[in-house]
Amino acid sequence: MTQPVRVTIEVGPKGKKVIAVAQDWPGLERGAKTEELALERLQAYLPRYAPIASLAGMDGEFAANTALNIVEHYPGVGSTDFWGISFAFSSIDKQPMSSEELERELTLMRACWSFFDVVRARVSAEMQKGTRGGGKDRDEIVRHTLYAELQWAKMIGVLTPGAEMLTDEGLTAHRAAYCTAIRAYHAQGKPAGKLAKWPLRYLIRHTAYHALDHSWEMEDKNLVGA
Repeated sequence: MTQPVRVTIEVGPKGKKVIAVAQDWPGLERGAKTEELALERLQAYLPRYAPIASLAGMDGEFAANTALNIVEHYPGVGSTDFWGISFAFSSIDKQPMSSEELERELTLMRACWSFFDVVRARVSAEMQKGTRGGGKDRDEIVRHTLYAELQWAKMIGVLTPGAEMLTDEGLTAHRAAYCTAIRAYHAQGKPAGKLAKWPLRYLIRHTAYHALDHSWEMEDKNLVGA
């Protein structure tokens, strides 16, 4: 049976950017200048998300999602307009999760990590130049992606040294600690962070989005075979 993709719409306070978020598929978010364009971009990226669903063992479930269903509009923050990505929490983000729901979210986040690893291993070291990403080459994109995650990890008490993120063993250990800490916070009913207080759903989807967005960036700027 086909199911529509539940989509929330985050609107920047100045209306400069609108973000369409597939709430049940962490990492699947696209922004644009208008709601119509954001939804068009999200729809266009459904095939690009299919490998992530497959890595998570949810390809059949994802393939049944053939349409978009807007379930909520909510206000963004200044960073929504500035960066053009989601920085605010929908009502769904704030809803409590069962342990089964949490494990599904974590499985998809880990699939986004796995996809990131696959992509960075097969693309060219030199990336096509342009405005997207500030002209970074592959290794710069990888370091940025991994180091940004260190800041979010601190919100749940994971303090991985930066140098360890650049080794296979260290990255594997970090990711395991990240998931373990999220489960511990969930068991205690605690949000991530002492000041920002990110809902765990948002932390997971923000982490997944960042890894996936830079994966797609590397694919789009790849020079192998060009």
